Amino acid sequence: MAGGSHRLRKGRTSIENQAYFITTAVHDRIPAFTNPEAAKIILDALKWLEQTDRMKLDAAIVMPDHIHFIAALKNGTLAKLVQSLKGYTARQINRLTNTKGSFWQDQYYEHAIRKDEDLNEVVLYMLNNPIRSGLARNFHDYPFWYCRWSV
Repeated sequence: MAGGSHRLRKGRTSIENQAYFITTAVHDRIPAFTNPEAAKIILDALKWLEQTDRMKLDAAIVMPDHIHFIAALKNGTLAKLVQSLKGYTARQINRLTNTKGSFWQDQYYEHAIRKDEDLNEVVLYMLNNPIRSGLARNFHDYPFWYCRWSV
């Protein structure tokens, strides 16, 4: 386990209808999502988790070696939600790329969006990640994002 990753789990709670900003990265930060089919697997899986009432997906962005998404937990725990997402997508992407073994880093980061925070600001911060990374001049031009609202 990576040094310090145990601190990511300390105090982690799962609160129904709480909005969370979640980040998880590919094992060894390999840029797996430069493959458009792999990026589509992630976005489709997030939308499926919403359709099956596990969460309410507000926004998501798939970067070359990590993902961010904002979602409100509906059923189960945050750990089970992320485990389900990572397990399913790892199997699908390993099948797509004809690879085996670890796909995701073990840990993930989550931040419960507090009532005093502006959800719109958090969403825009997340969606502007490709601009800050030099991948696009406008996030609308970046192909691997989703937002529930018009932005």
